[in-house]
Amino acid sequence: MSMREGQDGTERLVVIGGDAAGMSAASQARRLKGPGELEIVAFERGRFTSFSACGIPYWVGGDVAERDALIARTPEEHRARGIDLRLGTEVTAIDVPGRRVRARDVDSGTESWTPYDKLVIATGARPVRPDLPGVDAPGVHGVQTLGDGQALLQTLARAHGRRAVVVGAGYIGVEMAEALINRGFEVTVVNRGKEPMSTLDADMGRLVHRAMEGLGITMVNDAEVTKILTGEDGRARAVATQDAEYPADVVVLGIGVRPDTALARAAGLPLGAHGGLLTDLAMRVRGHEDIWAGGDCVEVLNLVSGQEQYVPLGTHANKHGQVIGSNVGGGYATFPGVVGTAVSKVCDLEIARTGLREKDAGRVGLRYETVTIESTSRAGYYPGASPMTVKMLAERRTGRLLGVQIVGREGAAKRVDIAAVALTAQMTVEQMTALDLGYAPPFSPVWDPVLVAARKAAAKVRP
Repeated sequence: MSMREGQDGTERLVVIGGDAAGMSAASQARRLKGPGELEIVAFERGRFTSFSACGIPYWVGGDVAERDALIARTPEEHRARGIDLRLGTEVTAIDVPGRRVRARDVDSGTESWTPYDKLVIATGARPVRPDLPGVDAPGVHGVQTLGDGQALLQTLARAHGRRAVVVGAGYIGVEMAEALINRGFEVTVVNRGKEPMSTLDADMGRLVHRAMEGLGITMVNDAEVTKILTGEDGRARAVATQDAEYPADVVVLGIGVRPDTALARAAGLPLGAHGGLLTDLAMRVRGHEDIWAGGDCVEVLNLVSGQEQYVPLGTHANKHGQVIGSNVGGGYATFPGVVGTAVSKVCDLEIARTGLREKDAGRVGLRYETVTIESTSRAGYYPGASPMTVKMLAERRTGRLLGVQIVGREGAAKRVDIAAVALTAQMTVEQMTALDLGYAPPFSPVWDPVLVAARKAAAKVRP
């Protein structure tokens, strides 16, 4: 019998968050249980559902023509499937003992409690917004939601000058630098790290640095932003560091995101070292039978290091939602973990990584060898062959693959999937050399660049 007040014999699932993880969970649960068995109420504080935040830089840059192309499923489509979706409604509290959530209408401010039998927390992530003078001035933009993207496009259209400063050089910063170049802006990237893309080792990040400068992007590394300077009209006019000022008609924050777990923290739910919710393999919040969590608000197990990690990616969020929905709907599914695969690009430069960096391996006590090789995307004699750099980490003595980073032009990014599969299977670099990969001159050299690196690594780790 249902614990809440409501329709006899019908359980209620409440979902907090209407994007990838939340609505995937709701949709999968609905596939398994009809409205007569399971009532589904979903709260979303914004105005959009099931959208691709990963696609926003490409919309801003003009590769994607319109906003709605980034929406996988509209609110009307969710409602037509029997999901009570409430937009513009922010959950402000979770009462775990009382099995209810408090929600506030964003427009009217009215609040009300909604009981639940089962709860899914999919609150996502919040952009890192440093506490700097001027950071809230007009002309300073984050790029987390479709509304953020729309606001940035409006600023770009109205800008009197063509100077843009991007703060941060991770995935978001690099992708936004490309978007702004495509829009005809002069772009400066201010980065606190020694090289862009801190998800790579510094030697591979240096390749990205050189390529970005070759595209006309000004890279300022080892620089901490101290404030955003504003003009007489109150709008952002420059980004200041301790040593210099960089004029800006628009400023984009690309510093990254953190798990949005303030609700979960206030409710006393378990959080990890990175601030994300901790779950079991079924994506159930640890210690709570009827509460699940997924997407950018959770931490996941890294299968290579054996430690919890924070990896906010749409691929994981959708998988989490499928797992949660299956379990809520009476089925069974698990999410075993990740190996840390991610790809990106800046103009025609492709950037890929999976597994552990050198500092990751050292931090968990692994002894390793590294190799770096130069190869080409196709047979060297075939038209269009372009250079590619592959770095590989392998465990000393055992030869187990630990990580791969690839920087190059055409064909670099998706080659990392070879390594992602090998990591998941816990292969050694010696075993990788025998992989039967597809070959023809238009697609790769006789020895694929990943296998060239594996051969070199295998020779290095042999006793």
